[in-house]
Amino acid sequence: MFGIPVLGIAHDFLLTLADALAPLLGTGSVAGAVVLFTACVRLAIVPLGYAQARAEVVRARLAPQARRIQDKHKKDPQRAARELSALYKQAGTSMFAGILPALAGMPFLFLTYRLFSGDRTLLANTLFGAPLGLHPLDGLAGPHALVLVGLLASLAAVAFVQYRKAAATPDAPALVRWLPFGTVVTALFVPLAAGVYLLTSTAWTTAERPLLRRLAGSRDGRVVPGH
Repeated sequence: MFGIPVLGIAHDFLLTLADALAPLLGTGSVAGAVVLFTACVRLAIVPLGYAQARAEVVRARLAPQARRIQDKHKKDPQRAARELSALYKQAGTSMFAGILPALAGMPFLFLTYRLFSGDRTLLANTLFGAPLGLHPLDGLAGPHALVLVGLLASLAAVAFVQYRKAAATPDAPALVRWLPFGTVVTALFVPLAAGVYLLTSTAWTTAERPLLRRLAGSRDGRVVPGH
């Protein structure tokens, strides 16, 4: 997915951030650089996050109409799909809007994984003494268990907040409610640095989503559907 030039650019960018943070964070400067790198990624995809929030607001507004269409044509799924598609198109969105924004950060997670899976310059750095290239599954029984457990517990806490919000949404599928806990499972199999990326990104999403939904809801209330 990522060629050598992209990895090289990301490597140099991380080290530049780490050099800037070194006077403040010392040996934790590279971990701090991962946090800033993640923040840069999240800022870059804010427009996609807004598109996702707007899609959620529109789907919530259209939910009663969508249910009526599904009930009316439950014996003809193809016609139901066509009418649902037309309904969402008229509102300026689609049934699948929001999927791409949700996946937009995944390539950067993979990039962080690649960087801390084989780059010795980065692997030599630590977070509270734990090597950034350490995998939780390999280190939970070792001397750095406290750092790893702290990361996993923080991810679980953020996932629980997202779970509660999803559970409060009417008709939310079980998969959608429990999906946030996938970050905890993912963190078990990636280097500590990638776990830091995950924690920063999911915490950002948790804080950002209500703001974007409020903004999208305000705009949706002023815009005539289909315009």
